[in-house]
Amino acid sequence: MNAPPNNESARSGSDAVVDWLTNGTHDQRFIDNIFAEMCVRLQQAGIPLKRSTLHVLIQHPQWLGARFMWSDGMREAEISRVDFDVRERSEYIGSPANEMQDGAAEVRENLEQDPSLGRKHALYDEMRAKGLTDYVAWPLYHTLGKRHLVTFSTDRPGGFDATHIASLKQVLPVLALVSEIRIKNRLARTLLETYVGSHAGELILAGATRRGTGTTVRAAIMICDLREFTKISDNWPRDDVIDLLNDYFDAMSEPIARHGGEILKFIGDGLLAIFPLNEPNACANLLHAVTEARQAMVALNERNSATSRAPLNYGIGVHVGDVMYGNIGSSTRLDFTVIGPAVNMASRLEALTKQLGKTVLLSRDFAELVKREFELERVGQHAVRGFSEPIELFAFHG
Repeated sequence: MNAPPNNESARSGSDAVVDWLTNGTHDQRFIDNIFAEMCVRLQQAGIPLKRSTLHVLIQHPQWLGARFMWSDGMREAEISRVDFDVRERSEYIGSPANEMQDGAAEVRENLEQDPSLGRKHALYDEMRAKGLTDYVAWPLYHTLGKRHLVTFSTDRPGGFDATHIASLKQVLPVLALVSEIRIKNRLARTLLETYVGSHAGELILAGATRRGTGTTVRAAIMICDLREFTKISDNWPRDDVIDLLNDYFDAMSEPIARHGGEILKFIGDGLLAIFPLNEPNACANLLHAVTEARQAMVALNERNSATSRAPLNYGIGVHVGDVMYGNIGSSTRLDFTVIGPAVNMASRLEALTKQLGKTVLLSRDFAELVKREFELERVGQHAVRGFSEPIELFAFHG
């Protein structure tokens, strides 16, 4: 690398970037936007930045982490998710992220030198092909020793000089603080979305955490339950039971989410979901979700039969009505859910599916809202436990 000139403008410019990170990002919610603007400001400060990435580990049920990538001319960072098995793949093995995970305090690569003399990884070849001349990566330290990764690259002949490197290092501690706050905010949001659903999560983050608070919502309610699960759990190995439940919930849940429903809870081998009627097509969307879920269950049972597993049977009860949507529980342990007679009705209909030999049972109230669009089978009037009058029921076959 070239000998460093005394580049005071770059150093004073990085002071301005540090000040902006400290005092000018309070209203910015997302780290990817802060990261992109930081890179642009570093350029404006005289640092010849061409490309930069931020790699963070996250607690998410589907992904190990995320990468934010900025390059010259971009106003927004490009976001990509990182799978849990990435550490077994060639893109990770021998990479700067691998070195950081193994404890490196810095990775610096002169991309102008003969490739045979440098590190051997496809990433460096890709950067050389893009005309980059220098690459540096540092760990980004969060609380309790958690290490993430930030990288900077340039196409300046001779690479970064010592003043550029010092200016970039000056930014790291503040970037660590700013990124940790945003990542923990995102983590809180992700955990709430994962465990209580996206809408309930938003309400909780907005402050709806007091016991007894809630609102009345008119919604289509769907309750689904797996048949003979006790027998399965008693006779199958534990890990097989967990895999079975996960596959079953995937088959049911993904269509519900795709069609605008919200799963409020998993109850053993059952689930409770609502489709709020503020969406005009909520009831139709529920039946579209049921249709796709049934198709997914057929495919799952076909896969299970190939391994000599018995088919999974289930029942779905559907009703529509007003529900109380909010915080219920003890003084120290709350559940954000829905309660009310409409929920009880959906639960009773699900229980009747086994007795009547129907997979999906709809109340008349719900059927009236969809009968022009969907073909339904009238099942007749039946006594429903907890309700004084018989209820007219309909079956839906998808």
